[in-house]
Amino acid sequence: MMNKGLTRRKFLIGAAVFAAGCATERTHKKNARLRSPNEILNVAGVGVGGKGDSDLSDTAAGRNVRVAAICDVDARNLAHAAKKYPDARTFRDYRRMLDELGGDIDAVLVSTPDHMHAPIALAAMSLGKHVHVQKPLAHNLEELRAMALMAEEQGVVTQMGTQIHSHSAYRTGVAMIRQGAIGKAREACLWVGSNWGRAEGRPDKSDPVPDYLDWDLWLGVAPERPFVNGIYHPAEWRRWKDFGIGTLGDMGCHIFDPVFSALDLNPPVSAVSSGPQPFEETYALETEIAYTFAGTDYAADGFTLRWLDGERVKNADPAKAQLPPGVALPGGGSYIVGEKGVMVLPHWSLPSFYCGGQKMDIEMKALEDRNHYTEFTDACRGEGQTSTPFSYSTKVAESVLIGTVAARFPGEKLEWNSRKLRFDKKEANELVRRKHRSGWRMEGLLEIVD
Repeated sequence: MMNKGLTRRKFLIGAAVFAAGCATERTHKKNARLRSPNEILNVAGVGVGGKGDSDLSDTAAGRNVRVAAICDVDARNLAHAAKKYPDARTFRDYRRMLDELGGDIDAVLVSTPDHMHAPIALAAMSLGKHVHVQKPLAHNLEELRAMALMAEEQGVVTQMGTQIHSHSAYRTGVAMIRQGAIGKAREACLWVGSNWGRAEGRPDKSDPVPDYLDWDLWLGVAPERPFVNGIYHPAEWRRWKDFGIGTLGDMGCHIFDPVFSALDLNPPVSAVSSGPQPFEETYALETEIAYTFAGTDYAADGFTLRWLDGERVKNADPAKAQLPPGVALPGGGSYIVGEKGVMVLPHWSLPSFYCGGQKMDIEMKALEDRNHYTEFTDACRGEGQTSTPFSYSTKVAESVLIGTVAARFPGEKLEWNSRKLRFDKKEANELVRRKHRSGWRMEGLLEIVD
């Protein structure tokens, strides 16, 4: 079921294609099958509680979509989903689901904790299944690159679960930058006040595993540890390095997205953290990362991007946004500073434009919302394309993951070579990949780091 391994030669060729921005998912080459518009598209949901519940509902609302299978390690989530989709086969283990129903499933939705995104998505893509995967796509940089190469190799339709990408606000902001509203961009600041850090390490205790939870399957590829009530499942996993990507993983892919879309950015060439040192197993209570990027047609060479969360939002520097008196920055979002002015883009609201403390006189036509989920199911039938395929979205996620590594080395500027998947610091390179628990090894990752 797992992919059989990427040779070093295949990896290097694929990495060069990826770095050049030429990876494509328009040519379906191997196992992928596109349904015709009038055929039923059979989908499976892995992780069907919380966000997974809404992901599956929004996908099932598409034309000619049938939920063929549901999978969750929590029996409560599975029972809830089974009431909504009584004809769907139910599973606790995604590996058994793919083994038994692989021939009857066209697409797989992955809405689990972050550490299980890559194992499930790689297994599904290796069988030629189209995949919709929640952000931040993967738990580490090695897994992320493997997903990009597998998608290109198999020719499957892919979509990252950043539904705001299709929202009117972000689509309009991207279009305005592309139309030259503020000229070539020099820098950007991105922020969100929330935080998934933890002020202490692992608790020195254990609790009985609830009868509704398969703890071994929940751990999956992560190292074994005892279950503790209220610490990991169902939502607190984001705070732990073994399972989640902290605030950057939760919100970074959303807020980075319009900046990457508008400026056509590739992954950064360097990153440095000025935030506090986190605990070994958790994330810090506030984050501040400064990235540097190569130039593009829309961004000057040496373009800088700052990410702030938690209490660090106080460093957003409203003066650089050139706001008029009495106008404040939104609670979350971004601003992009260009040659002719600044675009301020709130999270979920339309952009505004300023220059020298005055509102710019710019004609703006708001673009319509699009449905991120039916876009995916339509593309699985050969109707149009997805807007956040892995050929694009892995670049956004790579930048997010680079930030989580930089946060472990406060004050040290880390140079990043995306083609080689390497930092210029040995200790940082040790965080590019992870060891997977016995019985959960992903064969495709064995030779992926040079």
